[in-house]
Amino acid sequence: MIPSPQPRRGPGFVGRWLLITASIAALMVLWHALPLVESWWAPRDGAPRTVTPRGDLAADERATIELFEKSRDSVVYISTAQRVLDVWTRNVFTVPRGTGSGFIWDDAGHVVTNFHVIEGASQATVKLADGRDYPAALVGASPAHDIAVLRIGVGFKRPPPVPIGTSHDLKVGQKVFAIGNPFGLDWTLTTGIVSALDRSLPNERGGPPIEHLIQTDAAINPGNSGGPLLDSAGRLIGINTAIYSPSGASAGIGFAVPVDTVMRVVPQLIKTGRYVRPALGIEADEALNERLSALTGIEGVFVLRVTPGSAADKAGLRGVTRSAEGLVPGDVIVAVEGKPVTSVAQLLARLDDYRVGDTVRVTLRRGEDIREVAVTLQPGV
Repeated sequence: MIPSPQPRRGPGFVGRWLLITASIAALMVLWHALPLVESWWAPRDGAPRTVTPRGDLAADERATIELFEKSRDSVVYISTAQRVLDVWTRNVFTVPRGTGSGFIWDDAGHVVTNFHVIEGASQATVKLADGRDYPAALVGASPAHDIAVLRIGVGFKRPPPVPIGTSHDLKVGQKVFAIGNPFGLDWTLTTGIVSALDRSLPNERGGPPIEHLIQTDAAINPGNSGGPLLDSAGRLIGINTAIYSPSGASAGIGFAVPVDTVMRVVPQLIKTGRYVRPALGIEADEALNERLSALTGIEGVFVLRVTPGSAADKAGLRGVTRSAEGLVPGDVIVAVEGKPVTSVAQLLARLDDYRVGDTVRVTLRRGEDIREVAVTLQPGV
């Protein structure tokens, strides 16, 4: 069987396909150029756009705005300077040192901030929300709590003190609001939640760690230090004091000194200029304590000596004594008010939850016996 011949595709067939392809390409170019062509013929009178009505703000937005407007006047901007001696000319001149935040504590012009905001400075200036500047005098400071109190002389139109709240009843998930001056951008509001409670951080100046810190994800950056952390009622619940960040900027982990600590420390600083820690009247050594714990396997604070006439002496605590057989170990403090104590720093932090004159229950290990005694706290050295 002879196959039928196939039709030959001549030049006309190729031409038609080229024409179709060119037409499609031209249509695509025209489609993309259409807005440009249209703009040539559009009127150029520059008529304004019609504003679309927004409607009412959401309830939480109104609450946040109201909180900021009520709290703003209680927050201050702090700038510090330092006197420097020129070793060549022997002239003394002043150079800027840093900036931070603070808040009005009372009607007497006291301003509370972080100690590290004013540390090393020879002078500080407090700027109010209405633009007025005042030189500040240092009233007192507690480096162990990173708290300092300044005072300014406001003759009229005194800014309102920030309302005081509590921190012992905070819950993880509560909304919080931070007002401060990050990077010198004055009176900035950031929001977040309580991320965790009862955190502790090492004290960079030595001594016991700073305990009971509030962790928050509200953005806190350099310059926020010393500013207030507020709850949704606009009450002070903490002082923004530190961030955890590998880069030095906010990474969503900020810390605030709780207001319950502030309420114990600030009145003392205003009254006496310094904070007196409550104490038992014993002697202990951190390095030796670690060695004794490792040797004996007992976690606690080994009492080396009890000061005669001290609160511990009156409560019957015993230190190391010497006998014919050698040294006799003293008591080991293992808990305060039922909370475990494993180091000297932790003991100091536990006692710092109370005031001088308070009576606390101290759990002791004496040999193989466990006993509990009541100790009325005395002023520390």
